[in-house]
Amino acid sequence: MGWFALLAGALGFGLVYLSGAEFPAKYAQYLSLAALAGLDSLIGGVRAGTEGKFKSDVFVSGFLTNTLLAAFLAYLGDVMGQPLGLAAVVALGGRIFVNLSIIRRHWMEGRQEQHRQS
Repeated sequence: MGWFALLAGALGFGLVYLSGAEFPAKYAQYLSLAALAGLDSLIGGVRAGTEGKFKSDVFVSGFLTNTLLAAFLAYLGDVMGQPLGLAAVVALGGRIFVNLSIIRRHWMEGRQEQHRQS
């Protein structure tokens, strides 16, 4: 079921890219942080799929919650004059790298097992 996360990511990217939507530059920080949170959720969904733990309702609710919370943190940081968006970037970036390393390790172990059996 990890394919659901990949399909959702590809569909979302395609819709935004093909729509030609343009947003004012003042929203760039919020949208980029929301996109990073969405990417984190997407990679987390792929990880859950590789581990056999993927649940679509958890993926969708996590995706929406993470993207909205990340954009809100960036906004709140602007209001308070503090770089809260930077804290979210560090946290999300760390999670993305950890999830990618786990996906890679799982994939490599699977390949090594197939090689041993052949």
